[in-house]
Amino acid sequence: MLILSCSSKLRLLEGMLRQGLPDTLPVYGTVMHVNRGNPASQEVVVDSWPEFKIVLTRPNREVTWDPSDFGTNLYTAFYRDEGACRALLGNSRAVDWSQAFQIQGLQDGVYETIRDIARARGHEMKMYPYLPLLHPDPPSMPQYRHDEGLRLAPVSPTHAMLLSNTWMFGWNSWSLRYLCLLIRHFPNACLLAPEGPPISWSLSDPLAALMHGYTLPEHRGQRHMAPVVGMLAAQLHARGFPVYTRVLPHNEPSLRCLRHLGFRILPGVFHQLVVRPGFAQSQPAHALDSAQGPAPGSGERPCAQ
Repeated sequence: MLILSCSSKLRLLEGMLRQGLPDTLPVYGTVMHVNRGNPASQEVVVDSWPEFKIVLTRPNREVTWDPSDFGTNLYTAFYRDEGACRALLGNSRAVDWSQAFQIQGLQDGVYETIRDIARARGHEMKMYPYLPLLHPDPPSMPQYRHDEGLRLAPVSPTHAMLLSNTWMFGWNSWSLRYLCLLIRHFPNACLLAPEGPPISWSLSDPLAALMHGYTLPEHRGQRHMAPVVGMLAAQLHARGFPVYTRVLPHNEPSLRCLRHLGFRILPGVFHQLVVRPGFAQSQPAHALDSAQGPAPGSGERPCAQ
C-alpha cells in the first residue's frame, strides 16, 4: 500500500485514469480536485506504483474527522483486479472501519467487497444504486435564457440552511457542514429571485459530479434548472472536468431534464455505499432507511422542476 503524495505521480495518475473513462469517473474527478488545490483534504492510495491494480481516494489521515460523519468521510475506488480490491479495502490501514463512511464507485466489485466486509464486521451498510450520466460535449448543451427578473449567480454560504432543509438527508449538523464545504470550495450555480433566496440550484462535489440540484416546488415546471445546469457545466468544462452526475432510476423528472440537455446514461450502476459501525445518530430516523433519496454527497433531483 502506497500513499501518492508526489505531485508528478498524481498528475501521471490523472492521465492514466482519464484513459479509463467512464469507469474511472468518481476516482478521476477526485484526483483532479486533489491536483487542483485539494479542497476536500483527500489523499490517494494505490496498491503499487506505477503498475497499480486499485486506486483508493480517502480522507487525509492527518486531518481530524468526525467519526460519525459519513458525508465528509468520503472514499472512492477503482480497481483493475478484484483480488487487489478486496485486499486493500479490507486493510484497516487503508480504510478506517472504526468510523462511519461512504464509498462510491462504478464497479460491482466495490459494492460486493464492502458488503462482505461490513457483514463480517457486523456493520450496517446501505447501498444506493444510481444511473450514471455523462455529457459527451458540454459546449453543445442547449442554452436556455432565464426569465426576466431572475439572475444566475453562485450559491452563497448564507443559503446553506435552505439547501440543507430541502435535502432528504438534511436537517442535521452533518449535512449543513458538508453543504457549506461544497458551497465554499466547489463549482456551483443558482437562480436568484429579485429579492430573497435562490429558487433553483445545483452543486458539485469532491468527485466533480453534479449533485443536490433542486427547484423550489412553487417554481417547478418552468425549466429553471436548465440554465443552472448550463452555468455549472460551463464552469466544470472550462476547468477541464468531465460533466457528469448520478440519478436514482425512478427519478423520471431529472432523467427527462438531463436527457433534454444532452446527457447520456452510461451502462452499469453508480454505487454509493454508506457504512456505519453502530454510532448513535442525531439525524432523522428515516434518513438512511428511505429508498427514495440519496445519502450526503450524492445527486438528489438534479433537474427537479
